[in-house]
Amino acid sequence: MVEEEGIRVVRCGGSELNFRRAVFSADSKYIFCVSGDFIKVYSTATEECVHILQGHRNLVTGIQLNPSNHLQLYSCSVDGTIKLWDYIDGILIKTFRVGCELHALFTLSCAEDSVFVMINKGKPDVFQLASVKLPKSSSQEIEAKELSFVLDYVNQSPKCIAFGNEGEYVAAVRDFYLSVYFFKKKTTTRFTLSSSRNKKHARNNFTCVACHPKEDCIATGHKDGKIRLWRNFDDEKKYTYTCLHWHHDLVMDLAFSVTGSSLLSGGRESVLVEWREAAEKNKEFLPRLGATIEHISVSPAGDLFCTSHSDNKITIIHRNLEASAVIQGLVKDRSIFTGLMIDPRTKALVLNGKPGHLQFYSLQSDKQLYNLDIIQQEYINDSGLIQIELTKAAFGCYGNWLATVEQRQEKETELELQMKIWMYNKKTQGFVLNTKVNMPHEDHITALCFCNAEKSESSTLVTASKDGHFKVWILTDDSDIYKKAVGWTCDFVGSYHKYQATNCCFSEDGSLLAVSFEEIVTIWDSETWELKCTFCQRAGKIRHLCFGRLTCSKYLLGVTENGILCCWNLLSCALEWSTKLNVRVMEPDPNSENIAAITQSSARTNLCHEPRPLYIQKNICREEVLWGVFVPRDVPESFTSEAHQWLNRSQFYFLTKSQSLLTFSTQSPEEKLTPTSKQLLAEESLPTTPFYFLLGKHRQQQQNDKLNEALENELVQLPLTENIPAISELLHTPAHVLPSASFLCSMFVNSLLLSTETKSAEENPDDVDMEEEKESDDSDEENNFTEKIQDTNNTDLEEDIIHQLSKSEEKELKKFRKVDYSWIAAL
Repeated sequence: MVEEEGIRVVRCGGSELNFRRAVFSADSKYIFCVSGDFIKVYSTATEECVHILQGHRNLVTGIQLNPSNHLQLYSCSVDGTIKLWDYIDGILIKTFRVGCELHALFTLSCAEDSVFVMINKGKPDVFQLASVKLPKSSSQEIEAKELSFVLDYVNQSPKCIAFGNEGEYVAAVRDFYLSVYFFKKKTTTRFTLSSSRNKKHARNNFTCVACHPKEDCIATGHKDGKIRLWRNFDDEKKYTYTCLHWHHDLVMDLAFSVTGSSLLSGGRESVLVEWREAAEKNKEFLPRLGATIEHISVSPAGDLFCTSHSDNKITIIHRNLEASAVIQGLVKDRSIFTGLMIDPRTKALVLNGKPGHLQFYSLQSDKQLYNLDIIQQEYINDSGLIQIELTKAAFGCYGNWLATVEQRQEKETELELQMKIWMYNKKTQGFVLNTKVNMPHEDHITALCFCNAEKSESSTLVTASKDGHFKVWILTDDSDIYKKAVGWTCDFVGSYHKYQATNCCFSEDGSLLAVSFEEIVTIWDSETWELKCTFCQRAGKIRHLCFGRLTCSKYLLGVTENGILCCWNLLSCALEWSTKLNVRVMEPDPNSENIAAITQSSARTNLCHEPRPLYIQKNICREEVLWGVFVPRDVPESFTSEAHQWLNRSQFYFLTKSQSLLTFSTQSPEEKLTPTSKQLLAEESLPTTPFYFLLGKHRQQQQNDKLNEALENELVQLPLTENIPAISELLHTPAHVLPSASFLCSMFVNSLLLSTETKSAEENPDDVDMEEEKESDDSDEENNFTEKIQDTNNTDLEEDIIHQLSKSEEKELKKFRKVDYSWIAAL
């Protein structure tokens, strides 16, 4: 029985991992990244999320290691607080209330009792860099109101501020200006580049800044792709700068190595450039990183770099410029045309990913599983180029088939349309293209769905289009003399008074097909494709359409553009009920009779179920909800409350306009972490691979079983190591006179395997008699064993090494000679 807890909306994924620079731990074992209201802690070796630090009430805008304790982490947020964390245990240590919105965070080793933050001066685009003194107190929440301003009118991006030469100065860039503030002198120098009025210098804008850790050198990135290295900037007249130029577009970020011997830069080329000794000729490249580099970070130990990319990805890179790990979040596409789907095989969330791809995203681990290239063309990053868009996708037949639709329209009369049907290949564990149909319709495809009825004899796919037709595609035999194959072909074309077909869906048993033609809903027999009945309410075009399930399979629900939710009874062919409800998303639960409807009114979102709602949750999020989907649970819950029973068999996920993924749950994100992830922190020194976890768990189970069995039989008394002759002789004999290891190995291993000691001969005379009887059967082995001892006795090491064994000890050794040690090979 599950304890009844309050159901809350939880952000379960989709937050930007690339919002701010990632931060490494001091030993480079962990990497921290901002993710919405949380801070996520990942292992650099296994890419597993080991902790989710939650406590901020708004967007986290900065993270930094505590300079005085590298096992602690500072974070700041728009909620006006600075929090100190113990990231090993995932514990919040202190909260400092500053009282104003914080947009960035910086720390210095020379300023242990204060941190630097970026605050808003009151105007939308005016920010200041200020120092906040953190008072020392034993209480967990402390007021930190003592602020001292350092620089005014700075850029909001943390990439435009950098501290250099061990904290002697701070540099800030904005537009065409570079400002340098010296802490000891308390003076500021400013430098200006030519403005955009001059065509020759039209793209001189500063984009980022980095400072040398040991010297007085500032590196600035610019919109024209140039990197400028500034020196002698303590004098506004004697300053100099040199230019490095490789990037063809703006420089997104810069970072010096720990020693300052090299400079790293990245941009839209998806190439990490290392400028060694800041020289034009000495540069190395790490190309094909997949997406625009937005941030670059360097570990305190200097052995790892990392790049944050525009596709919500973090790449961990070794010092020799070799990528070692990739942490991939939910890819943020320009728009989600396909909606949210669930792969029946992997239970992964499927939606638009990077251009031309479908991404398969694990909801349990909050990371991407893999990408499926649908368009199979090289993507050209050009803002003026009209790209091929992946607009529709649907799974069918328990994940065996996948249908996709892609289109490109440069002019109103030039529509390029293509439908592809993919078959799942068990050998390759992936989808393989089976059928490709060029121009399946004469106009845009508005919907497609498979018939997923359990008793369906043949596979069926239906597409609806603005050309006024819906088409039925069936799987047929496409074998020839060379090979056996199957393919898809059009079996039926339907229409209704030349209206545009907008939606389509099958009933649960697959016997009926519902197709909406603008304001009219038509019901078709799936065996004969005969029109059975029509429903018309004249309440606007049908936006969503779905059948009821299980005991509610006789109902059909539809949502119109005018905000009317209608329910029709298929048995009486009449309207059962209707209500005024501006439904944006409507999704049926495949495992129950429930249907989730998300409404939009006054910029708030509500959730309800069925005509008389089973559950209503108001104000579930602040922004518009675009898509939703039910995900079947592997293990059903057992909520007893009527209002919570809709969560027993499935969990409802929904995607907002900013592409944040949320769900209804009674667990926090930290509680949802797998035990495997938490084990990483407990066993830092061990190689934490998935194979290790599997083998370690198996070994632990074996050890527990053996221990339980031994305890049930009898209490075992382990022998003391000082009473074992082999160990005693091995430890007390000088190393330079010991015989070869091969000779000592057998005796040493036998002595270690004395896990259970039989009773002595004096206590068990019957057992001794039985052993003496068995000695005669093994006389040959005994003679061989005696000969070996005699040969050894002839050596010069006899008195130092060989211990005269008693009769009971010889019996013990003979017993262990017969023990099977083949299990050692399996370790």
